[in-house]
Amino acid sequence: MGETTVKTLEGRTATPSPMAEEPAEPALSRFARFRELRSPRRPRIWFEILLIAVSYWTYSLVRNAVPEQKAQALKNADWILDVEKAIGLDFEHAVNHAANSVTWLIVTMNYYYATLHFVVTIGVLVWLYRRHPGRYAAARLVLFATTAVALVGYYLYPLAPPRLMEGQNYIDTVLVHETWGSMASGDLKNMSNQYAAMPSMHIGWSLWCGLIIFAVAKAPWAKILGLLYPAATLVVIVATANHFWLDAVGGVICLGFGFLVSYLWYQALPPS
Repeated sequence: MGETTVKTLEGRTATPSPMAEEPAEPALSRFARFRELRSPRRPRIWFEILLIAVSYWTYSLVRNAVPEQKAQALKNADWILDVEKAIGLDFEHAVNHAANSVTWLIVTMNYYYATLHFVVTIGVLVWLYRRHPGRYAAARLVLFATTAVALVGYYLYPLAPPRLMEGQNYIDTVLVHETWGSMASGDLKNMSNQYAAMPSMHIGWSLWCGLIIFAVAKAPWAKILGLLYPAATLVVIVATANHFWLDAVGGVICLGFGFLVSYLWYQALPPS
């Protein structure tokens, strides 16, 4: 077959360049693919299971590999307590002793501290994945970014929990009542960094759960439970002498960072 020719203004003919028949990929197409990558959508289940497992393993490995720095951690705890006393909000000791005086209550709190931190967080992730897949990826990014920045806090600011302070008479409720579950006391204490109390991820994760449930759930009772969960967690971490309330503030700040990262990536807050 003959080549296609094009007649020029001067009457001559010319053969179009083969390159002219292959248009370059438009920049808009590349931009569209980038926007698609940033659009929340349901990921593959196997990828999510693997990602969560690897992420938690990495989190535990890094958190527990941070030097414990006992002397500095105790010094920082003294400073935190002095700040709370200066502003008249050093209520941890009173709450710790009051809760410990009611055996069934403090035992329940011990198990709450040891289990719900993981059970509820994973449950909310599964619920979002199955019922609200379009909101899942952005919410998951908040949780991951929150946890990642918390690791920086553990490294830069080792902090002893109240129960490990010297001369302050806080009660280690897990040891006293011989309850199972806390890797911060008893036979499992050597598996966990004892001086990584700031920020509190019990608060960071529970508040993430509460806000997501409140924003996404339709049932009023579910919204109420969503708000009560982080509030109850705050009482538990103080009553069991595992955290100062200022550790909870650190957890809230980390969560705020997580929401900011997710917003910058997806250009919308996770519940939207």
